[in-house]
Amino acid sequence: MKVVVTGGTGFLGGALVEALRRDGHEVLVLTRRLPRAAGEVQWAPASGLDEWARSFEGAGAVVNLAGEPIAEGRWTAARKRAILASRLEATSGVVAGLRAAGATGATLLSGSAIGYYGTRGDEPLDESSAGGNDFLATVCHEWEAEAREADARVVLLRTGLVLAKDGGALQQLAMPFHFFAGGALGPGRQVMSWIHRDDWIAMVRWALVNPGVRGPLNLTAPAPVTNREMATALGRALHRPSFMPAPAFALRLVLGEMADAMVLNGQRVLPAVAQRAGFTFRFPTLDAALAEIYGVPRPKP
Repeated sequence: MKVVVTGGTGFLGGALVEALRRDGHEVLVLTRRLPRAAGEVQWAPASGLDEWARSFEGAGAVVNLAGEPIAEGRWTAARKRAILASRLEATSGVVAGLRAAGATGATLLSGSAIGYYGTRGDEPLDESSAGGNDFLATVCHEWEAEAREADARVVLLRTGLVLAKDGGALQQLAMPFHFFAGGALGPGRQVMSWIHRDDWIAMVRWALVNPGVRGPLNLTAPAPVTNREMATALGRALHRPSFMPAPAFALRLVLGEMADAMVLNGQRVLPAVAQRAGFTFRFPTLDAALAEIYGVPRPKP
């Protein structure tokens, strides 16, 4: 199958592209920078349809992951506008490209995040749960609404905290432990809905070839943990102590609004759609995921 991937050079997209090519798919990567490898096409979705639109001709699927990183830099008003605009521009460009190519039978797997649900404490949330109303929830609402305009089977990839050793949030979470200064962030009670990157990739590949999967899809492991449990598990995996908490006021001082939205509050998000449809997780527990990532023996049950 011909698969077009936007955001295919990043932490998630790059690994997904490699997996799709191993599966035998023809993969084209749309990138805003100058192409650096075979199979990359430069695009500028905000400028309207251009040569890049031809990439959608004959495509059986599009995986849309493009967007400004959320956690890089404080959320100034300009930064917030860029975060939202980048996602809406990319997604509207994908929808327009599919429409121009007449690819009405294609599948669109479009990025989103569990931020859709807002901060909800310990309340169990699945794909049928209502959305929130904070900044991240608003971004996800508008992002998903843009994707739903496609004349295609649309799957909305509500991604949780993705764990891998070579990038993403785990590097930041693990860094203090390397200096024997790891511990819970703020109160430690906030719930973290995570997923191993290999399971994230497997779920995207699974959704790609299963026509019955459509609409919201939570890409999270079935066993969320509290931040304190995450810190304890990280300390155990890295053979480091985990008793040095980072106070909430210090996190707010450094991160501003982002501290409450992404660090000090959480969500218990469950992958109900995937589990009902029979998807199998390789790493259903945090200890199993960290054992694979850091190459340590799994703890005995």
